Amino acid sequence: MRGRTWVTRRGVFVDRIASAWLIKRFIDQAARFKFVAPEGYSPRRSELRFDMFEAEYTHEGDRCTFETLLRRFRLRDPALRAIGEIVHDIDCKDAKFERAEAAGVERLLAGIARKHASDATRLRLGAPVFDNLYQSSR
Repeated sequence: MRGRTWVTRRGVFVDRIASAWLIKRFIDQAARFKFVAPEGYSPRRSELRFDMFEAEYTHEGDRCTFETLLRRFRLRDPALRAIGEIVHDIDCKDAKFERAEAAGVERLLAGIARKHASDATRLRLGAPVFDNLYQSSR
């Protein structure tokens, strides 16, 4: 899992920004990201897809992609679990965890998305949001 290209849909927002942060910080520090059309993409041999149709890592059951990554990579850090609950509440819109922080995190990420069309920029600016959320949850 080192140095892979992780592929996702263009127009990244909450779950994809958070999942990319998780991948880069805890799964594959040498990860590269590629943004493609939502359907019809055939991955190359060294690529892994996330949060898209037929992806290797995506929603499973009632879990968002971030939660799926936590489960599949056996990341049991309570701070990551808390972030997963926030991401779930925003992405799945079901208030399953009723995390008070969800509204604020969503607003921060919405501001980033409105100001920056570039997916790479959204990931770069979204990462500190999750870095700081992680620190505050530890």
